[in-house]
Order: sequence, then structure tokens, then C-alpha cells
Amino acid sequence: MKIVTWNVNSVKARRERLLAFLARHQPDVVCLQELKLEDAAFPSLEVKAAGYDAVTFGQKTYNGVAILSRLPMSDVVRGMGDDVDDPQSRLIAATIEGVRVISAYMPNGGEITSDKWSYKLAWLARMRAHLDRNYKPETPLALCGDWNVTVDDKDVAKPAEWKDSVLCHPDARAALEHIRAFGLVDTFRTHHPDGGIWSWWDYRMLSFPKGDGLRIDHIFATPALASRSTAAVVDRDERKGKLPSDHAPVMVTFSD
Repeated sequence: MKIVTWNVNSVKARRERLLAFLARHQPDVVCLQELKLEDAAFPSLEVKAAGYDAVTFGQKTYNGVAILSRLPMSDVVRGMGDDVDDPQSRLIAATIEGVRVISAYMPNGGEITSDKWSYKLAWLARMRAHLDRNYKPETPLALCGDWNVTVDDKDVAKPAEWKDSVLCHPDARAALEHIRAFGLVDTFRTHHPDGGIWSWWDYRMLSFPKGDGLRIDHIFATPALASRSTAAVVDRDERKGKLPSDHAPVMVTFSD
């Protein structure tokens, strides 16, 4: 099973790219983030013609997540199902071939002093509580998405320039580690222990051609699934050309 996570940064703007990506790589499962449209506007028929069923949790203009699959999906859940009144569409889950797949879009956090930063830390804490409430570490589970957090400085081209940002702040990394302590393996790092491979580059300041990137898109898996991972790559080509997302797809392959 090949699982992809990709922040497309607007399905409307990246529709042709998405369809071409599906045709080129033919992954089994694709977790999308930042759809930036409501469910009714998602190109489900075109995706279906490409061989994929889609489940979405959209939102107008902002956020939105989806799972595309060539395999049957069941037990679809939208949101965390807790008692927090949160209007933002940031999490969707489905079971595929016995694997629980979650597509999540973690908050960016804005500035350290902002309400968005407080929301980010609270959301990450809710994510850990969601795992504790609904799953067990022995469950085959893939938690995929744009995390807006680097694991450590191996995920940053220029650590000194990013160390105080919302993507690298110690409090954000600690919140991420608390989630991973549930029993999650960084499947990409397993195959690339030295780091130095990025999944996101700012649109500004020629960040992509200068190599000023970060790895903030992750596929974490419980040991039952992570032990089956055989390869992990970033499709840098999707960050090139006309109208790319600022994120590149991350792909991890798991044996049957």
C-alpha cells in the first residue's frame, strides 16, 4: 500500500496537478490538506474517473481535508468528536484494508504571541487525547498530514533562522513529541535517518531554488504498520513548474 500526504493548498488551483499526480504515481491512498473549498465543490467525479473514491471534510476558503482511495473505505469520521466547539475542518479518518488512515491539517500558529499560537498548542493536545480515546498503539494506524511542526533540526535547512518560528518552536516540538509518545514511528525518518529532505518551501525569497526548506509533512504510523514500511520519498517535481503548491507530496510504501 502506497500512502501519500499532500497539502495541495487549494484543490481548485491544483486540480489538474492533482489528477496528473494520481495518473503518474497511482498511489493507493492520498491524504489531502488545505482543500479550501466546501464538500460540494470537490471534483469527486473527476477523481472517480481517475480510479479513486473520495471522502471530504471541506470548508469554504480555508482548511479542509480529504482521503482518496483506490481501495474500499469504511467507518469514515470527520472531526475529533470531542466536546470542543471548533468550526475548522482539520481531521478526517477512514479504515482501508484494515489500516486506520487519518488525514489531518494541524494549525500553523501564526505568531508566537497570537491567539492562533494558543489554538495550535491546544489543537495538538486535543490530537493526543483523540488518539488515547479512540485507538490503541497496537492498532495499524497511519496519521498523515501537514503538521506545521518540524521533528528536530534535521528537518530544517537553516535552523538558526527558523528556531523561534511556530514551525520549530520548542513548545510545538514538545507537543508533537507528546503525540508521538502515543506509540508512533516517523516512517520517513526511518528511511532517511540523516534528514536533509524537505517537503515545504516558502513561496517567498526564492526558497525552493535556494534549498531553504523544512520537513513539516509527516506520515507517522503505529509499530504494527511502521514495521511494514519499505520506502519513503518526497516528489520534489510537484513543487516545480506552473502554479505549484508550496508543499510537495510525501509518499511512504508499506508491504502487504
